[in-house]
Amino acid sequence: MCFRFKGRPLLALLVIVGLAIAAAPGCAAPQAPPPAPPDAAAPGVPRQEEPAPQPQVREDGPAVPVLEALVIKCVDGDTVHVRVGGRTEKVRFTGVNTPELHHPQRGAEPFGREAAVYTKHRLLGKRVYLELDVQERDRYGRLLAYVWLMPPAGRTEEEVRRKMFNAELLLRGYAQVMTVPPNVRYADMFVKFQREAREKGEGLWRQ
Repeated sequence: MCFRFKGRPLLALLVIVGLAIAAAPGCAAPQAPPPAPPDAAAPGVPRQEEPAPQPQVREDGPAVPVLEALVIKCVDGDTVHVRVGGRTEKVRFTGVNTPELHHPQRGAEPFGREAAVYTKHRLLGKRVYLELDVQERDRYGRLLAYVWLMPPAGRTEEEVRRKMFNAELLLRGYAQVMTVPPNVRYADMFVKFQREAREKGEGLWRQ
């Protein structure tokens, strides 16, 4: 390659040196780095992980809605008065029926007094946990409830056997099943418990 710069030798020299530098290997202008992908973290900044999916609480899972109450009076085997939320409520146990203690015509029915004494012994002055079903009150305005002796961790048969007083009355033969739709949440279990008590001759099933 030949360049002619008449009368300007210094300018010619500078042009030739500049062309030589530009053509030399490794002297190309630095290229900008490719853009980082959208989910890449900046250098030195820890990448944030996606939050783990949270388990869904099922109806039969650990959370069973209850009302904490204090039993202040026992009417008979399946009815009590409680103090709940700053008010007094008359509570009828859902799904079970004990013999009457104050029947208008017959007075105390067989085993009615025993059932009333047992309920008073177990509940009076105790803190309980009331679970409601579909229908919250009966035609007399009484609160309908499953009475838990301890806060339930679920609705399994094991929990019901150990902690629910309605079930205890059936298993010990102080009550019979009384299913009134739509309150049927534990109806199948209650039938099973009554059958067990009857086969063992518990309480009112004694021959």
